[in-house]
Amino acid sequence: MRRKIVDKTILVTGASSGIGRELTKQLADKGARLLVTARRSELLSSLAEEVREQSPTTEIQFLSGDITDPVFRASLVALAREHWGRLDGIVNNAGVGAMGRFADSTPETLRQVMEVNFFAPVELIRLALPLLQLGQQPIIVNMGSVLGHRAVPLKSEYCASKFALHGLSDALRAELATLGIDLTMISPSTTDSDFFDHAIHDTTQKKWKSARASPVKRVAAATIRAMTKGSHDVILTFGGKSLVLLDRLAPTWADHAMQRWAQ
Repeated sequence: MRRKIVDKTILVTGASSGIGRELTKQLADKGARLLVTARRSELLSSLAEEVREQSPTTEIQFLSGDITDPVFRASLVALAREHWGRLDGIVNNAGVGAMGRFADSTPETLRQVMEVNFFAPVELIRLALPLLQLGQQPIIVNMGSVLGHRAVPLKSEYCASKFALHGLSDALRAELATLGIDLTMISPSTTDSDFFDHAIHDTTQKKWKSARASPVKRVAAATIRAMTKGSHDVILTFGGKSLVLLDRLAPTWADHAMQRWAQ
């Protein structure tokens, strides 16, 4: 389904930095009405000011808080209902990582990663469904990862959360089609953002962000293209597509490669 962004009411989570911040600015350029959220209120405030300067006619609301808190999620949906009476889109972008060997991690770490990366977007979708059903060409965008297609060592909890989101997205896409709601999953590779700086923990002493990391502007632009086209599942990089293809065609080779990388 082709859609225009202009005049669409869109909720973006994890908007204070990285992909979410850039995506907000690009959506504003295209005429969207925006509700943005993240934990850091000062960064959301500066984002709103920046958007209003570059796009004076853009309507942008922001609310800071913990997306894993059910009360806060309900307040987000209530704010959208109060201002617009509908939602045309949700971008579930908020995410967190944890790096290290599974044996050295804790149950608390796994639960925190799953709460942010899986349960929060799932329950936000559930709450927002009535408003999405009232929307114009409504769409849900789940920000996944290549690691939701092929898991790698030293990121077991993160991979598990993105695999869960991938599976749920495939199921919901079919269910929500009967309600006229699209669902797109975007799967970036490593992105040039502060994602690794805010990881729950990192016991690897590895340098995760390489010179080949995707610029946030490119990821944001690709996300908007997927929204306008109504794409279903978009893997953004050649390296990511190659990894997924290797796993599909030669899973044993892929496993051996991952074992060597984990040493």
